[in-house]
Amino acid sequence: MNKTLHTFLAATLLVFALVFSGCNTMKGLGEDVENLGEKMQNAGS
Repeated sequence: MNKTLHTFLAATLLVFALVFSGCNTMKGLGEDVENLGEKMQNAGS
């Protein structure tokens, strides 16, 4: 497997692990996703 792809997949899995460990409920997950979306929108403008 390409080293760059391997690194990208490892980083993605790490991010998901951190996100999911930070929220205990689906409501918490929804709030986390909403906050992430808002930050991405603010960064783009």
